[in-house]
Amino acid sequence: MAKKKITDVVAELAGDFLAENGYELYNTEFVKEGRDWFLRVYIDKAQAAEADNEAAAGQQYVSTEDCEKVSRFLSEKLDESDPIEQNYYLEVSSPGMDRPLITPEHYARYVGEEVEIRLYKAIDGVKNIQGTLESFDAETETATVRCEAQVPAKGKGKSKGKPAAAEKTYELKLADIAKANLAVVWG
Repeated sequence: MAKKKITDVVAELAGDFLAENGYELYNTEFVKEGRDWFLRVYIDKAQAAEADNEAAAGQQYVSTEDCEKVSRFLSEKLDESDPIEQNYYLEVSSPGMDRPLITPEHYARYVGEEVEIRLYKAIDGVKNIQGTLESFDAETETATVRCEAQVPAKGKGKSKGKPAAAEKTYELKLADIAKANLAVVWG
C-alpha cells in the first residue's frame, strides 16, 4: 500500500471512534526514520463550537489517557485490517502547543492566534514572520498576518539584520509558506 494511502486508511478506521469520544484527527504521518517506520497520529479535542463559552473551549487539552485510549483502539483496528506491510511503530499524541498549521482548515481555525511562519522565499528581505493570523481566505488559500518589526533575511545583497517597519501586514499564499506553527507566547 502506498504511503499516502495509509493516512487515509487511518482516517477511515479512526473517524467514528474519534468523533464518538470527543476527539478529532489533527494530522497523520507515515515516515521512515533510519531503519524504522513510524505511523504518527496526532489527535485533538473536537473543536468546541458547542461550548458554552470560549474559556471552556480553550481549556480542553489532550491527556496521556486520551492518547492511550486512541492508541489501543487504533492498534487493534490496524491489526485487524493489516493495511501496512512492513513493521512500524504506532505513536499517538497531541499536536502540541506549537502545533503546525498544515491544512487550510488549520489556518481557518486559528484566526486571531499568534503564529510563526517561515517562507520558502523572502518577501522584502523577510523570510521569518511572527505575528497575528488576522484572517484566512479559503477560496484563495491566503493567510493575512499582521506583525511587529521583523528581521530581514541575511545574505548577499540583503540588509545587515536591521529591523523592518514597525508594523506590517503580509498577504501569504499557503504555497509560499514552508512551515507555520502556532507561536508559544509566555507571559
